[in-house]
Amino acid sequence: MLRLLFWLTCALVLLASSVASAAIVEHSFYVKNLTVRRLCTEQVVTAVNGSLPGPTLRVQEGDTLKVHVFNKSPYNMTLHWHGVFQLLSAWADGPNMVTQCPIPPGGKYTYQFKLLKQEGTLWWHAHVSWLRATVYGALIIRPRSGHPYPFPKPDKEVPILFGEWWNANVVDVENQALASGAAPNTSDAFTINGLPGDLYPCSQNRIFKLKVQKGKTYLLRIINAALNNELFFKIANHNMKVVAVDAGYTVPYVTGVVVIGPGQTVDVLLAADQEVGSYYMAANAYSSAAGAPFDNTTTRGIVVYEGAPTSATPIMPLMPAFNDTPTAHKFFTNITGLAGGPHWVPVPRQIDEHMFVTMGLGLSICPTCSNGTRLSASMNNFSFVSPTTLSMLQAFFFNVSGIYTPDFPDTPPIKFDYTNASINALNPSLLITPKSTSVKVLKYNSTVEMVLQNTAILAVENHPMHLHGFNFHVLAQGFGNYDPVKDPKKFNLVNPQSRNTIGVPVGGWAVIRFTANNPGVWFMHCHLDVHLPWGLATAFVVKNGPTEDSTLPPPPADLPQC
Repeated sequence: MLRLLFWLTCALVLLASSVASAAIVEHSFYVKNLTVRRLCTEQVVTAVNGSLPGPTLRVQEGDTLKVHVFNKSPYNMTLHWHGVFQLLSAWADGPNMVTQCPIPPGGKYTYQFKLLKQEGTLWWHAHVSWLRATVYGALIIRPRSGHPYPFPKPDKEVPILFGEWWNANVVDVENQALASGAAPNTSDAFTINGLPGDLYPCSQNRIFKLKVQKGKTYLLRIINAALNNELFFKIANHNMKVVAVDAGYTVPYVTGVVVIGPGQTVDVLLAADQEVGSYYMAANAYSSAAGAPFDNTTTRGIVVYEGAPTSATPIMPLMPAFNDTPTAHKFFTNITGLAGGPHWVPVPRQIDEHMFVTMGLGLSICPTCSNGTRLSASMNNFSFVSPTTLSMLQAFFFNVSGIYTPDFPDTPPIKFDYTNASINALNPSLLITPKSTSVKVLKYNSTVEMVLQNTAILAVENHPMHLHGFNFHVLAQGFGNYDPVKDPKKFNLVNPQSRNTIGVPVGGWAVIRFTANNPGVWFMHCHLDVHLPWGLATAFVVKNGPTEDSTLPPPPADLPQC
């Protein structure tokens, strides 16, 4: 009896500790026009609370986050909390017309959700049009009180957000491209924490500076918020130790260069262990599509040691070539998950759904475009188009037909030599992609394995694919056509990296696996924003489970209506 009372007391103490460590963190976001000066010109942009980037949100695992969004901008608006699982809170996920209708100008909506079973660096951004070019910010989830990091505690934590800048209204840039059927204009600059750095015109003093003390260690929470570019990042004379990606802890990996795709996050430990001085940090594009235009500029900031002479010229790192695929592939494939670490989920071994999904660029018919076609993109030859009258999640919850079709195929309609550009470009059955709103329906708690296969129809490039609502294990990656006999032998089933966004190698493939344990409608799309309106996307409809805690609750009363 005494032993029973002892264990009961311990359980109550643990429960009380867990409850006490959870809080409600509340913010108000005012989205409105902001006039900023960059690259010698003034530009009106859409921003949150008058800042670029927007506010950094800091919470602890287990907290509830409430963000009241007031749309004072002239555009429809939604916000996405990139990488947040949204367990039983799909109504707060944010992709336009997938989980909600947009917040109209003058409207408001409160996003409310719990941060459960994950910690690390995530971020938030607009999920309408190209507005996330300036509507974005960091979301940092720290461990609960009393729970340490699985690495030595750093002396300071610093968000590093990469952005992309146009000397134009980004909504106009996108609309002009869609009207013409051609690719949009490339950006004019990259930024670090909203600042372009001293290589750009009129930007000598618009440069991010990180002040450090020799002997101390800094946790850099790196976020690629750029719209259309994967990036190389280096700090002169310094190595970095990767300890997490996409809010999932990793086996520590020491590297001189970080490669990061749009939507991805990387946490690194930076030891201030060099001679006292000033060192440039720099980022530029990794461009894998041969011949395609891209922003070939470089943004940079400065790491300044305490006591460094102000007159000293900072040292510049030697950057990789823009098309250095071997360096990118080495970085992406050398990262492994911290098996047994906080929130580690073992790789599921029983597979319920096998999918082989091709993805790439093509064309669609456009009578109003100059040449009768426009650039398009597809997955398994289905080019995604958003509904216009009701969100897909509302259609799922209220059982409304006609909004989407449950016919996204498990395999492509035609088998072909996927990465052979010389053959595929001449095949009209591959080149023209039909438009649809097709989804894959999954039973609750089913396990999905997807082979993501790049194609070479119009062009071949690295595609950063983002899955809402889940993390997935990256079992393997490679080049060429996936071999279902040989390549499974390469699977890492012990400690693969866990991500929400995967850069599928240029002219290659990646295999991911996840468990569909969250009811709702979950978007999967390329996080190059140039490709999203072209249709490089699909969605998963995860059915409700058998119990109340596996069933999607009703929508909040203030959910925007179409």
